[in-house]
Amino acid sequence: MNFCGNAFRQSRSLAAFGRSIMFSAAVVILFSFAALAQGLTTPFEPDRLKQIISSGNSEQKRDALFEIRNRRSADASALAVPALKDADAIVRATAASSVVFLPESEAAALLLSLLYDREPFVRKEAAYALGTVGSWTATERLAELLRRDKDREVRTTAAIALGMIGDIDSLGPLSDVLKKKPNDEDEMLRRAAARSLGQIAELIRTGRTRVTTPQSFLPEKFKETGDPLALKTNRISADGRPAVELLIKVLTDTRESDDTRREAAFALGAFGRPEAVPALERSIAAADPYLAETAREALLKIRAADEN
Repeated sequence: MNFCGNAFRQSRSLAAFGRSIMFSAAVVILFSFAALAQGLTTPFEPDRLKQIISSGNSEQKRDALFEIRNRRSADASALAVPALKDADAIVRATAASSVVFLPESEAAALLLSLLYDREPFVRKEAAYALGTVGSWTATERLAELLRRDKDREVRTTAAIALGMIGDIDSLGPLSDVLKKKPNDEDEMLRRAAARSLGQIAELIRTGRTRVTTPQSFLPEKFKETGDPLALKTNRISADGRPAVELLIKVLTDTRESDDTRREAAFALGAFGRPEAVPALERSIAAADPYLAETAREALLKIRAADEN
């Protein structure tokens, strides 16, 4: 009887938590729309915004930073730079998302310094902003954050950011996350790592990512010739083999959460390697309908890749 009572209370607690998450998300969406509307209807007044960033209170600074971000321009983002060093962590974190419209190299350099911030919340926002910027110069530091940061949410955000950037050199650090035994505490981190592996493969295979070193700066023996997309696809096929083997293991491990297994199935479809087919075909019969559908979609991607 106690077991049933505890289980019932736990299920109610989980349901309440889910409702809380949904409510919070709705508030954030409504606030974002309101901030966007304000940013688009308020005249752009650089001097006013600069003054607020310099001497306003924390709430005023945040409002100004939201307005700056919603301008979506380099000129506006430049006004947010001083706020990256504000005494208030909330202001610094808000500023991180407000400088992303600066030129890529400039935004990346500014945000990289925030990854050393003493506040986990600021490091997390900076990591996500670097993912938005998409500069490969952030890969090494984000990978270090993924490996060593003491805050699990920061590590999870670093994993997400690496997937957004699409640097093939991130395959190793992300795979290292999945090499560890699954546990409840690391579920979100493992899920993010699996998803990001697939995103990197997808970005490279579709040509929506790039190399950072211009070919003219490379020694002759290292220069790539031929179709750049084909070369990238060949590299993801070769370098991605260990990641694919690991993702198959994750997909077939019943100790993994259904969410993580779904992301592994998605990633396997993105890599497009035929050795994943047997595991994906077995997953079509999974009790989780979302996992089954993700596996079907992954198989379609692999078969399409074979036909091409």
